[in-house]
Amino acid sequence: MSITSVQDLRRITEAVDQLGGCTIVDVEMRSDCRFLRLTLSDGQLLLISTLVDDAGKPRLDVDLIRAPEQAGPGQLEVPFDAG
Repeated sequence: MSITSVQDLRRITEAVDQLGGCTIVDVEMRSDCRFLRLTLSDGQLLLISTLVDDAGKPRLDVDLIRAPEQAGPGQLEVPFDAG
C-alpha cells in the first residue's frame, strides 16, 4: 500500500476547494479507470489520474485547469516612425 504525501494531499485539497459552487457539465473516464476528467460550467477542467512513479508505485494526481483570462486584444501595437 502506498501513502500519499501531505504536500500532495494539500495540493489536491486546494484544487478541489476551488470548485465550491461550480456545476459539473460533463464527466469522462478512461476505459482503464486511470483518468477522470470533470468539465465545469465555467470552463474549468478537473483532471484526476493515477500515475506510476519511477519506483513503480502508484500516485494520485489532481490538476485544476482554468481558461486563460482575456487581458486585452492579444496583439501589441508598436508605432513605426520612418522619420
